[in-house]
Amino acid sequence: MATTAQWVEGARPRTLPASTSGVIAGAGAAAALGGFSLWRALLALVVALALQVGVNYANDYSDGIRGTDENRVGPFRLVGSGSTTPATVKYAAFGSFGVAAIAGLALVIATQAWWLLIVGIACIAAAWYYTGGRRPYGYRALGEVFVFIFFGPVAVLGTTYVQALRLSWPAIAAAAGIGCYACAILVANNVRDIPTDAQTGKKTLAVMMGDPASRTLWAVLVGFAHLLGILLAVILSPWVWFSLIGIPMAVRAAGPLLAKRSGLELIPTLRDTGLAELLYAVGLGVGLALSV
Repeated sequence: MATTAQWVEGARPRTLPASTSGVIAGAGAAAALGGFSLWRALLALVVALALQVGVNYANDYSDGIRGTDENRVGPFRLVGSGSTTPATVKYAAFGSFGVAAIAGLALVIATQAWWLLIVGIACIAAAWYYTGGRRPYGYRALGEVFVFIFFGPVAVLGTTYVQALRLSWPAIAAAAGIGCYACAILVANNVRDIPTDAQTGKKTLAVMMGDPASRTLWAVLVGFAHLLGILLAVILSPWVWFSLIGIPMAVRAAGPLLAKRSGLELIPTLRDTGLAELLYAVGLGVGLALSV
């Protein structure tokens, strides 16, 4: 019988890069402002990881009980496969959200920025209602909008603020770049799932736009992220050229998309887009930190 570890392993190419990239870039932006704090950055990382694990469990639960995952071609799902009860997966999601809430509360107390509580509540609500509730926004072609907001500006600027207690225009540019990459991961995921999502009534942006346009959108998102890195390097500091270290991996990720592969053949694109985002974030974060 499949285990939770297998589910986590299947989700890893998308989970770790997406949840850590914003924190890495945000920490670099905080360092550029002279406000880097290791323990606050680590707490922000706990928040990001716990939220990502929680949203994975929440999606597994909600898609599973709707029957969306019955013919899934992507990573292993607990509810859809019947290996675990829906209630167990739902409680795992709530537990992960609880960990994120505790770590986030510690940051709120440390910064005395109580308005961050509203941001935290919004993060948990967005994680649950992506595929949960009566009107999940992930089923209404709004997934990319929310992914951009929460994996880009919220993650990057939130991480920057809890350390430096202020923001900067380079941090905002970095947030936009990370948000674009996070959207590209989701677009690649949804291109893979167009046939099954259309069959089950899940109207993702990829389903609405169609296959060719969605592949083009992926390229635009990745290209724009690197364009922002180039602009930062030209305007702010040559150190930010480090953000280009992710380009070779992005090119490799584009291969299956350009070759018009589908289904399981797009798994490498998902994996490599996630790794390209992580490299981009590391290069961007290091570049911003050294720009001082």
